Amino acid sequence: MNVLLLGPERPELMVFFKTCGDHVISTEDKLHSTSPLIQEVDFLVSYGYRHILKPAILDQFPKYAINLHISLLPWNRGADPNLWSFLEDTPKGVTIHTLDRGIDTGDILVQQEVMLSANETLKTSYEKLSLAAQGLLQRSWLDIRAHQIPPQPQAAGGSYHCLRDRQQYEHLLTHGWDTPVHNLIGKAKNREK
Repeated sequence: MNVLLLGPERPELMVFFKTCGDHVISTEDKLHSTSPLIQEVDFLVSYGYRHILKPAILDQFPKYAINLHISLLPWNRGADPNLWSFLEDTPKGVTIHTLDRGIDTGDILVQQEVMLSANETLKTSYEKLSLAAQGLLQRSWLDIRAHQIPPQPQAAGGSYHCLRDRQQYEHLLTHGWDTPVHNLIGKAKNREK
């Protein structure tokens, strides 16, 4: 199968796909519905991709487009899911879901809760979530690719955040991404939505 991995370079996933017999191409560039890359692939895998895929692209992959998201959906859809899981003290984990026209709203294929301690920093917790997401993909890929996992609609509720939502809490990031998470836990729990 020809796989297009959307997002930052992830050499370990490139090697993994190849060991599964897949041909993989990776890009961070914004795609257009007429992009030659799209014509060459069978399956889209988005992981840390910074662009929203337009319906004209998604319509070409109705059953062959997934996203790896470092939150336990439906919690923390959108931007900065790791940060918000501490600010709002919500469940932490990783999810692989189908891509649809919403932002992180697709049906869930697999999830894994990840226990993170209060001694973590935003950086170390992000690294642990990233490793968990990649491990979940590696354990599930053959079943996902073969459509052996029935998609489940996301539960009602949860949360969504866009980049600008972070602005009012940036003063709490005293050491940037090295900020200890214990300084953030619950700081936005009762914010106005």
